[in-house]
Amino acid sequence: MTTPAQPEAIEALLKEGRRFPPPPAFAAQANAKPGIYEEAADAEAWWTGWARKLEWSKPFTQGLVWNEPFATWFADGELNASVNALDRHVRNGLASRVAYYYEGEPGDRWTVTYGELLDAVCRFANGLRKLGVKKGDRVAIYMPMIVELPIAMLACARIGAAHSVIFGGFAPDAIVDRVNDSECVALITADQGWRRGKKVPLKANCDEAVAKGMPSLKHVIVAKRVGDPVDMVAGRDHWWDDVVKDQPSTCEPERMNAEDLLFLLYTSGTTAKPKGIKHTTGGYLTGVTATHKLVFDLKEEADVYWCAADIGWVTGHSYIVYGPLCNGASSVLYEGTPDFPDKDRLWEIVDRYKVTILYTAPTAIRTFMKWGTAYVDKHDMTSLRLLGSVGEPINPEAWMWYHTHIGGGRCPVVDTWWQTETGAIMITPLPGITTLKPGSATKPFPGIGVDILDEAGNSVPLGGGGYIVLTKPWPAMMRGIYGDDARYKETYWSRFPHKYLAGDGCNRDIDGDYWFMGRIDDVMNISGHRISTAEVESALVDHPDVAEAAVVGKSDDVTGQAIAAFVSLKSHANGTPELADELRDHVSHILGKFVHPKYLTFTQELPKTRSGKIMRRLLRDIAEGRMLGDTTTLADSSVVAELQSRAVEEANKEE
Repeated sequence: MTTPAQPEAIEALLKEGRRFPPPPAFAAQANAKPGIYEEAADAEAWWTGWARKLEWSKPFTQGLVWNEPFATWFADGELNASVNALDRHVRNGLASRVAYYYEGEPGDRWTVTYGELLDAVCRFANGLRKLGVKKGDRVAIYMPMIVELPIAMLACARIGAAHSVIFGGFAPDAIVDRVNDSECVALITADQGWRRGKKVPLKANCDEAVAKGMPSLKHVIVAKRVGDPVDMVAGRDHWWDDVVKDQPSTCEPERMNAEDLLFLLYTSGTTAKPKGIKHTTGGYLTGVTATHKLVFDLKEEADVYWCAADIGWVTGHSYIVYGPLCNGASSVLYEGTPDFPDKDRLWEIVDRYKVTILYTAPTAIRTFMKWGTAYVDKHDMTSLRLLGSVGEPINPEAWMWYHTHIGGGRCPVVDTWWQTETGAIMITPLPGITTLKPGSATKPFPGIGVDILDEAGNSVPLGGGGYIVLTKPWPAMMRGIYGDDARYKETYWSRFPHKYLAGDGCNRDIDGDYWFMGRIDDVMNISGHRISTAEVESALVDHPDVAEAAVVGKSDDVTGQAIAAFVSLKSHANGTPELADELRDHVSHILGKFVHPKYLTFTQELPKTRSGKIMRRLLRDIAEGRMLGDTTTLADSSVVAELQSRAVEEANKEE
């Protein structure tokens, strides 16, 4: 485990002196009121109050039961996620309210109301039941950002089958790993998707994955998105339209225990095998409903909300699907990228739908900064009233650009910190009561316990930095790693007794506000996506010319971190630029096109201790161009000097 943050990075951030108190007009109407933190001092009572805002088919009488490190919340209650997202709103006269303003990449667009969404979910849920999918099964979903994606998720939830969404940028091997680990009985996909005007071969990727072996899989369901012919295997493959044909528009929902599995979502770990994060129904819905309402100051009758993430990641689960729908919000759902057909696509969408709340990633914001303000200035952005940031730490200048040029200097910016594992936002400003500091996520959300510890596990005084930990259970927390309780305990609970180790380095200033510094383990944060160094190393070593590989994250102005790979070749191979490109493509083929080593350095040897352990700490220092720390344990110190020289050459090529 590495030092949580470089001292110079901490010093630079904590010199940030700009402050933005809540605008009086915003504060006057804000959902979060002064005194909210005091109200949440009894965390269990606070969360129980939010849970009671959901609709329960069997009301709960239990709150938290804590059997460290496993929690249950509301465990004697029953409810259904799709009922909370749809039925109760329709019953309350909101059938005609827009659930999603859909915008396809080619320019196709339509609105989907709550009534229409409920109808579509019920028909697809009935179709799944007819295929034999039942309560307790797992269903994989590998789709583009089309309306059928949340329909598929909610249909699974309706019949009690846990969904496992796989990001549409992943390659076939990732599908195999995830389907087989959770023994999915069905895989829902599309013929193809659109990305920057090109067709993404989703069904073909699924076929390649199935060919590698998926013993549990019985059905592949294919939605028509692009319309080109695809191979269909009789008996196994079904068109979406055929699955829903003649199905009734009502579907009796399963009564789910609060602790029944709602979904799995796989995230990178420090080993090559991804972790299947388990989220259950009652606690998760409580967490995302509360945070979505308060953090984004949602006025469901007036706001047009847009989380510009992908549903393949937890941000999309919590703040495109479950949080907004449970709160009755009207959201934008966009299929494409910010730069297609031109670099003003996002601002065009904000203008068209009069978006009031925008939630996006620092990587995107830094990219918009590079493009300049001309693209923003072409469109009317005055509908915006609140901005959000998610996925990685945001640097103060990107925060200021976002606040000034996107928010017109009038919109509070909520910089949020949380994880796949936490399920919902953990540290965030509350607009209307929080004084904002560019670059700081400010305070823990009400009811959340947080501390910063040093190497010895002692709480660090204000003004210091270290390892961020969560100190008490919360409803939306993960319920473990699928099929691997031992790994859950080892990964999150073994470093510091009775504390959840988040894996991020953080500083807490003299006001008690939190400033995040990035990962402290062997997981890289590339454009807000967590990528395991072990996964990339395994992909590199899979190439027949590679003997050994080590991968670290290198700071990048746009993506936060970039992948820096150090590769030792077998004796027959030569480290040519052509081979470097071939290895980059090889990694992308195995893990997905978004996983692409930006820097690749060939070396005869990797720096190792005398016991044979690769010293990634030194590789990080080399990649970042820093002064090297202690090298006395190296078996051959000359290796480092050679690597420093080659890494500089590689960086110069890229720049």
